[in-house]
Amino acid sequence: MDEDAARSVRDVQVVAAAARRGEVSPEQLLAALATLRAVRERLAEWEPELIAEARNRGISWAALAPALGVASRQAAERRFLRLRPSATGERTGEARVDAERDRRAGDRAVADWARRNSAVLRQLAGQVSALDGLDTTAQHSADQVGTALGEDDAATLLPHLDALRGQLAPEHAGLADRLDALSDQTDRLRRKAVDDRRNS
Repeated sequence: MDEDAARSVRDVQVVAAAARRGEVSPEQLLAALATLRAVRERLAEWEPELIAEARNRGISWAALAPALGVASRQAAERRFLRLRPSATGERTGEARVDAERDRRAGDRAVADWARRNSAVLRQLAGQVSALDGLDTTAQHSADQVGTALGEDDAATLLPHLDALRGQLAPEHAGLADRLDALSDQTDRLRRKAVDDRRNS
């Protein structure tokens, strides 16, 4: 706990002790409650930061659960999702949990589809990585596709193919159309996965 937060907690403790003795003014109570709110907000910032760092260091959700005062790995992860700031604008903890579950459902659906259609994706990736005359940006994306082509999981090709989609010159319009169709397909898969999850 930083020095300001520690001092705030001590100030609140003093007022709480005075309140138990009946020796506190309304102004002191209001000030202590405002201080307590500020401390809670600071603690709320620290908790998701510490949880994220614990996960980065390989600590499992099951190991985190007792430290967070929850009974299961699922509850620990749910707590984290409720606390962490949203990168996509959800305003409540429940909305953040739902958004993360939607994202994961979409990712799973797209990855499953990619693995089932590995041959088609690898053929497309091979055509992309063999293109000549690309500008620097498009060449970098094509090189990334070529690198991902060496991976075992065809799903790793998708973000690199998508990155290249808007970078192709007019002479590669046919290939760009195929990449657009691939993007439309993955969007449909994500939407269906979200609908299925919400309706299950």
